Amino acid sequence: MAELDSPAEAGLVAQWRELLARHAAAVCLLDRELGDRFGLGMSEFEVLERLVEGCGANGAHALRVSDLAPTVHLSQSALSRLIARLEKAGLVVRAMCESDRRGVVLTLTEAGLERYEQARPLHREVLELTLGDEPAKACGTPSG
Repeated sequence: MAELDSPAEAGLVAQWRELLARHAAAVCLLDRELGDRFGLGMSEFEVLERLVEGCGANGAHALRVSDLAPTVHLSQSALSRLIARLEKAGLVVRAMCESDRRGVVLTLTEAGLERYEQARPLHREVLELTLGDEPAKACGTPSG
């Protein structure tokens, strides 16, 4: 920290750096492990999880893309490319919104739900490893 920092500022900078380190460790490990084991990136898993949490008109796991976008912290173009990859893999389907033809609804397929359920325990293990009380300092490997 700069010598010009007050003790309070130095503490904030230390907290900020710890947050960045934990985030980087989680992202690194999630992307590597989810990719190697389940063919998913961290953001792809997040979209699947948001769809599992969402509920469409007929009880399907579905969300409007416009409602999904702000929750996954991706640009519109990055989200569109991610959805295209998930759709190509058969994990989601896109359709026009019945109530508003300008909107697009994204629905989780059975294959998408199955992949999510397979990957979820690893995701939670990585979160515990990187964000728990005793976080890993490096980009390590979870058990399993």
